[in-house]
Amino acid sequence: MTSSPEVLFGREVELARIGRFMKSVRQGGDVRMVRGEPGVGKSALLTAAVHLAEADGLRVLRASGSEFEADVSYSLLNQLLLPLYNQMQRLPPALRDALTVALGFGPGPAPATLLVCNAALSLLTAAARKDPVLLIVDDVQWIDRPSAVVLGFIARRVAGSPVGVIAASRTGTESFLDRRGLTEVTVGPLSDEAAARLVDDRFPALTGRARQRLLDLARGNPLALIELPAGLTGPAQPMESSDVVPLSDRLQTIFANRVAGLPAPTRLLLLLATFEGSGDIRILRGMTDLTHLAPAERTHLVQVDDRSGRIAFRHPLIQSAIVAMSTHEERRRAHLTVAEALPGDPERRSWHLAAATSGPDETVAAQLEQAALRVMQRGDTLAAVAALMRAADLSATTEQSARRLARAAYIGAEAGGSDDATGLLARSREMSFDATGALHAAGAAALLMINGDGDVHTAHRLLAGAIETGEHGWHAADPALDEAMHTLLLLSWYAGSPGHWAVFHRFLTRLRPGPSDVLSVLSRTFPDPVRTGAAAQADLDELIATLPGERDLTRVMRIGTASVYVDRLGDNREFSWRLVRQGREGGAPRRQLSAMMHLGLDDYLIGRWDEAEELATEAQRVCADSGLTFLRWYFLYIRAIVAAGRGRSGEAYELADEITQWAQPRGVAGAAAIAHHPRALAAIADGDFEAAYRHAAASSPPGLLAPYVPNCTWVMFDLVEAALRTGRTAEAGRHAEAMRAADVSALSPRMRLLQHGVDALVLGGEVAGARLERTLNDAASERWLFEASRVRLAYAEKLRRDRNPTAARTHLLAARAGFAAMGAEPWLARADAELRAAGHRPAGAETATASLTGQELEIAGLAAGGLTNKQIAERLFLSHRTVGAHLYRIFPKLGISSRAGLRDALSAQFPESPGKHLTCN
Repeated sequence: MTSSPEVLFGREVELARIGRFMKSVRQGGDVRMVRGEPGVGKSALLTAAVHLAEADGLRVLRASGSEFEADVSYSLLNQLLLPLYNQMQRLPPALRDALTVALGFGPGPAPATLLVCNAALSLLTAAARKDPVLLIVDDVQWIDRPSAVVLGFIARRVAGSPVGVIAASRTGTESFLDRRGLTEVTVGPLSDEAAARLVDDRFPALTGRARQRLLDLARGNPLALIELPAGLTGPAQPMESSDVVPLSDRLQTIFANRVAGLPAPTRLLLLLATFEGSGDIRILRGMTDLTHLAPAERTHLVQVDDRSGRIAFRHPLIQSAIVAMSTHEERRRAHLTVAEALPGDPERRSWHLAAATSGPDETVAAQLEQAALRVMQRGDTLAAVAALMRAADLSATTEQSARRLARAAYIGAEAGGSDDATGLLARSREMSFDATGALHAAGAAALLMINGDGDVHTAHRLLAGAIETGEHGWHAADPALDEAMHTLLLLSWYAGSPGHWAVFHRFLTRLRPGPSDVLSVLSRTFPDPVRTGAAAQADLDELIATLPGERDLTRVMRIGTASVYVDRLGDNREFSWRLVRQGREGGAPRRQLSAMMHLGLDDYLIGRWDEAEELATEAQRVCADSGLTFLRWYFLYIRAIVAAGRGRSGEAYELADEITQWAQPRGVAGAAAIAHHPRALAAIADGDFEAAYRHAAASSPPGLLAPYVPNCTWVMFDLVEAALRTGRTAEAGRHAEAMRAADVSALSPRMRLLQHGVDALVLGGEVAGARLERTLNDAASERWLFEASRVRLAYAEKLRRDRNPTAARTHLLAARAGFAAMGAEPWLARADAELRAAGHRPAGAETATASLTGQELEIAGLAAGGLTNKQIAERLFLSHRTVGAHLYRIFPKLGISSRAGLRDALSAQFPESPGKHLTCN
């Protein structure tokens, strides 16, 4: 901005803020997002920040987005972390390998985005233990998507570590970096006084009309104030020329004139540096003779940082001018030269080869397609689609082009990009298909149908027809065929009829040498687990054992799906959370949503109902934001069963009705059947066992565990309990017999618990009772908090009626504690009523309160004042599950059954100052 880079006219306030920012970084991390128009001085302020940081003893890592490498995954992160390469080797192996592969320093399976994020953060925090670290990133509008995800991840987690982040971008542009929650500052133009001082310093001979004309045209833009005089006073652009030409165009014209005066070898070198993107001197030295750089340095178009070994352009408009002035052949040769210099980076290399190719080239197209598959594994669906689209343009035949477009459409449809996927599918259909292209196109069309208003029967018929007539030879190793079969499994489950499943299983038997391991297990544990799930347990065990080292996140998602109906979701929790975190940081939303679904279902069964509701609510937002609306009903279901469990029956019915209203017009019988579960549960909560029986029987009739209705095992106990409570003992007996005949207890410890609970209620007798007692005391049954508590309650009711109140009280107290922990108010009230009927008399509030620990007393006071478990947890620095566990121990001590009784119990004990323990008032 001036001849002396240390002097920035009119930026005293900004420099003072930078100084305070450095102190904040040292004290525990800080972040700033800087925005401003081109030439306003963002880069100059970043340079000033570098000088101030280094003078203050901070280590600076600097990088810039490149317009010509925005499609190359992790290209910005490579620039940023390259100086820490040696420290990278000292990271734990998993983190080291993730960064090494992601940044292109070594081979290996593509790492998960979240692992790369954590590795980068660990690397920076480790480096900051020696000296505080400052990341400075310019031209954020051009950084690649995966790097933006990692940068955003770091920016949100620097608190507590001496790590700072300054990221700058142009106003009026968008980027992949999520700026929400990050502190932003806007760099405005110079004041009139500061602009005048700058002009007088740089151009003391410029006076009068010319000086005023410059100030008027520049409008406080520092770059314009410095660069316009030569162009405005020259023959090409007199000072009197109209100011309707945009300022950025004027500046680029000026830079173009200056570039035109450089020797041809210098212009070529600058073109190579522009396309290469990182500015790494070592890479450029391998391409050309760097002595040709001197003219550009002397004219201040570029600057070489001797310490970092990088070339930096004075302004991005210079790069734009260089590219605009080059010929087609010069650009082509430059891209080829850069590609030859990147033999170890196949992704960047393929993009440069593609840029150098104007006509069909099957070799380059194949390399781009391989690059797309690599970035797809990392969860970057946008980059994968972009690479496949370019590969389609370069394909040697229309069949290859159609196949690649269809594959891009399938990836886009599965990721939720309905509009883009529809357009790609339409383009691919205009061409002739090979077998693979037809499968991808059919899969994309099927997903688009169920995500829109189309019916599942048409989608199933379309995809099944494409598989049937495909020329794939039924080779199971064909990726397109395997994907098509997984999609057909989903559609068959949605349709929910034996006829649709018959088509799927017929195709499955034709795969040679047999279906893939995941598809094989899924086909047995998911469609009809009652009949085929137990036999697949050993194979599922083998799949679950691979999860710790699994890099293919789609396999992780599908192993979770295979675990749903055989109650193995607990073994997937750690890996499901990995998918959720990856999705929250910008990964594939489809995998994130599947993982949230698996976690939510497991949370319901084990009593983590607060978490289940939070995940379901978040997931609905993700469905809306990502365009994956056909997955929304899963989370309506999770919300509905939790609402029913907590006694919010109206809400449960409304959510179930919303599922039905979505499912019926589309022929999604599977969802319509599942919607009966929350209705049955809500009816039981209301004590309406007649309605509960109707809804449970609508899902699976008494005496039959309906084929291809996997959720029938989730309503077995509801149906038997409702049948007994409404005098339908024969129906209850038939259903219990059907459960025994199917040997549902072999599916999981939860199924064994339900089987033995039903037998104890229906069969009665000492043998069934003793078997249930052993099952309830088995540690494997303790995990299923809601089911175990319900079985105990129903069995205790039977014991009391059979005049065994002592045994009944034991089960009722255990059930009561479980219901209190979950907030299952209707069942808690039933347990309390049964306890009273069984002769249980809790100790008085005075004695009970005295027995509370200090922490229990504090939690009780906060809960009495109306705070939720989550709010109490935040205030006391506990987890909300710990708060829930405390409350279910507190309630029996106080002789109450719910939060509603807390205030009275505590006030009775402390009448002189009840507010002392109602601390939220």
